[in-house]
Amino acid sequence: MANLTKADLLAEVSTKAAVSKGDAEKIIEALFELVTHRAKDGDKVSWPGFGSFSVSKRAARTGRNPRTGEEIAIPESSAMKFTAAKALKDNLNG
Repeated sequence: MANLTKADLLAEVSTKAAVSKGDAEKIIEALFELVTHRAKDGDKVSWPGFGSFSVSKRAARTGRNPRTGEEIAIPESSAMKFTAAKALKDNLNG
């Protein structure tokens, strides 16, 4: 199993889409910016057959410092959540 680097990804996308690597990078960056912006606004971004991106809220809680055992306050936070579409799951498993 190999790691796909940004350069590898851009090369493959540019070949499949028949565009330059520079154009492929602009398109991918635009997609990431849009997903981030819409998620910050509380929107869910879906691509049929692939999946959806949404924001998951994590409540504030009390944790422990593993070195000292001291209790610490962990503030609430937001995290990006990806949910795979059934078609993607089926493709990966079948």
